[in-house]
Amino acid sequence: MKTSIARPQYDLTAADLAVVLALVRGRTLSEAAQRSGSDPSTVFRALQRLEKSLGQRLFERTRQGYLPTEAAGEVARHAERIEAELEAARAAATGTTAQASGRVRLTTTDSVLRGLVLPALPALARAHPLLQLELHAGNQLMSLSRRDADLALRATPRPPNHLVGRELGRIRFAVMGLRGQRAKPLDALDWIAPDEAMPDHPSVRWRRKHLPKLAPRHLVDGIGGVVDAIHAGLGVGVLPLFMLQAEPRLKALSAPLEDCESTLWLLAHPESRHLRRIATVYQHLADGIRLPAG
Repeated sequence: MKTSIARPQYDLTAADLAVVLALVRGRTLSEAAQRSGSDPSTVFRALQRLEKSLGQRLFERTRQGYLPTEAAGEVARHAERIEAELEAARAAATGTTAQASGRVRLTTTDSVLRGLVLPALPALARAHPLLQLELHAGNQLMSLSRRDADLALRATPRPPNHLVGRELGRIRFAVMGLRGQRAKPLDALDWIAPDEAMPDHPSVRWRRKHLPKLAPRHLVDGIGGVVDAIHAGLGVGVLPLFMLQAEPRLKALSAPLEDCESTLWLLAHPESRHLRRIATVYQHLADGIRLPAG
């Protein structure tokens, strides 16, 4: 009887883990190459060789990029833990004062970026000149679970259970206009609002409840657009109180609004939270962002 010999199991190497992790985070060959310090063709060949050795696909090739399979996601989770341990070991070997380095991707809204994040970053840049920050702002926040971003600042009453984070405080709102603006009843002013872009925003819900007959004259695509339109002299709008710190030309035309608030959370994925570069930015934002009590 002929004896069959099983094919030996392939042993993943550190280079294999680096390729998978870079592609999970980058989603494209060019982005993965940039993260791993190589070129797209090298990443492509390494992935082909790895998938052939393992006998299975790790990524689905789509128009949206390379989407990781369940197996790739599991490999990436192990790779992140190894990465975290390596960074911790390097920090221990070089002392606690070693500077953080590498790229950290932060996703947030335009208003939080403008009013809270950007004012906090110069001190971080001075303390850690080797850090590179990739900032994404918009109404649709990028996903931490899919590794589209490393950190998120989100206004939400309850963050997802699979993320870890810190509550930074309540965001309160007021009706705002330009300093020196002549006083008028609020319903007699031209209003600026993000109704169609952000129909569930606290400012939109408040206005529709308390001023149901008022129709905004100008519609914009975000809270940053409300700020810019106010600066242009187009009218007034509801803005978070922290904008008064970042935009000295603004003036509150009302007291903090009742039934108009949210909660700001700083969030990270639990498996990458302890990477030195991510932990450094996380802690800096947690310590540096202060919301006005209102």
